[in-house]
Amino acid sequence: MDEAAAGARVVVGVDGSPSSAAALRWAVHYAGLTGATVDAVASWDLPGAHTWSAPAVDADVDEDIARQALAQELQKVLGAESAGTVRPLVVRGNPVDVLLKAAEGAEALVVGSRGRGGFARALLGSVSQHVAHHARCPVVIVRPGTS
Repeated sequence: MDEAAAGARVVVGVDGSPSSAAALRWAVHYAGLTGATVDAVASWDLPGAHTWSAPAVDADVDEDIARQALAQELQKVLGAESAGTVRPLVVRGNPVDVLLKAAEGAEALVVGSRGRGGFARALLGSVSQHVAHHARCPVVIVRPGTS
């Protein structure tokens, strides 16, 4: 991540799930209230990249697909005008590591929770749980339907 963005930043993890859409809306709203900028972060990695069974794939194609998917998600959730106010960042790596690094120096890290209903709703997703324990900034965990 480059540190070119001056001033207050809010980092939000985006993965295409309903909970990340809620987190994205929450982050944009919060940033509007505080005057912060929003970095929408999506991570990607090659399937099996850390094992010997990795298929032969073109990493540039996978990264291009991830960039397109993030741009489409921003427009779908925020609309074209609001999507233009968010800085999209696509980074290769483990989602937890990518989000923690992106959130260095941020005002807040916003992620979705993948609750499933009933007792399971009380449980956090693995990414949200890890960033909540390890981030060096405040973490906001947003459930679908709460933004």
